[in-house]
Amino acid sequence: MLRKRVGIALSGGVDSSVAAYLLKEAGYDLHGVFMRTWNADDDANPLSECPWRRDLEDARAVAGQLGISFEVVSMIERYKEHVVGELVDGYGAGLTPNPDVLCNKWIKFGALFDHVKSCGCEMIATGHYCKKVENPDGSCDICEGDDKNKDQSYFLALLNQEQIKNALFPLGTYAKPQVRSIASGLDLRTAAKKDSQGICFLGKVKIQDFLAQYVEDFAGDIVTIGGRVLGRHSGLFRFTIGQRHGLNIPSNRDNRHYVVIAKDLECNKLIVEIESEDSPMLYKNEVGVRNLSFTNKPIGDGAKILAKPRYRDPSQKITFNYAHKSEIPGECTAFIHFQEKQRALAAGQIIAFYSGERLLGGGIYV
Repeated sequence: MLRKRVGIALSGGVDSSVAAYLLKEAGYDLHGVFMRTWNADDDANPLSECPWRRDLEDARAVAGQLGISFEVVSMIERYKEHVVGELVDGYGAGLTPNPDVLCNKWIKFGALFDHVKSCGCEMIATGHYCKKVENPDGSCDICEGDDKNKDQSYFLALLNQEQIKNALFPLGTYAKPQVRSIASGLDLRTAAKKDSQGICFLGKVKIQDFLAQYVEDFAGDIVTIGGRVLGRHSGLFRFTIGQRHGLNIPSNRDNRHYVVIAKDLECNKLIVEIESEDSPMLYKNEVGVRNLSFTNKPIGDGAKILAKPRYRDPSQKITFNYAHKSEIPGECTAFIHFQEKQRALAAGQIIAFYSGERLLGGGIYV
């Protein structure tokens, strides 16, 4: 029987390294691919500190240690279009996009899978901590990984059924310490390598410093909801809803702090107030969602399910309702009612829907 050929996305980290090992041990014919997502060759480039060269060396070394084929694939132009472009445009419009979710939908399980398919691969695998479940009807679902501290199903909330069918997630039943132990036992080059932090392509560069290269700074007033001017901001894109630190305005007495509750793009004002759970703009039970995506079957109108408002947030009980054109203008396609109020649900962020541990889909806050 011919072994199934699978493309494995090798990032140069320990997770994808061990994922490759597990698949090889399971009998798959592996082809390792390393994605170039950003051109950081020029020292004048704001991302010149991006550690991609070391990551590439580590990925190549692991492929050699495991005895699998390896290639470097340029996804720079598609990444600029589907991830960086969305990031820049979103922040410029006052939103807070999630580049990792966009990368998974459009690049890893989109363009990269198309590439490995052209190389004869039938599926693509990654080092995500989640599980794939095959159903009796032939459909597939994503479920939370056994290691709840590392579960990454949230980042796959916008994948569709075809993408899930073509995916493999070998680490779903493993805990991070087990993965480290396996890598150490194999003496893999990545065994002791630290996990990457923050946005995947930025390296040590802060998101605000990156955006400053592409979004114009327009200084404006920091005001209370009543219009009282408290200070000046250097650009609305530098702030997000719920932010307390770095506002450079004095907080009042009793250790109570000002917090960002809104952005007035038309008047270029950053709106703040003293944090309080009574604030209807900061703590909400209901929020609109656009760009709905379902991993399998559509969620039923009025369904009482679970949702993760943000990555690492605990699941919350919600009621899912479709929006009607007469109810709200614009791009909103659903209303989400949380049983308990949620803090700082920023437009542009991702919400992931669940039934127990099973991922149902996701959307983007309006």
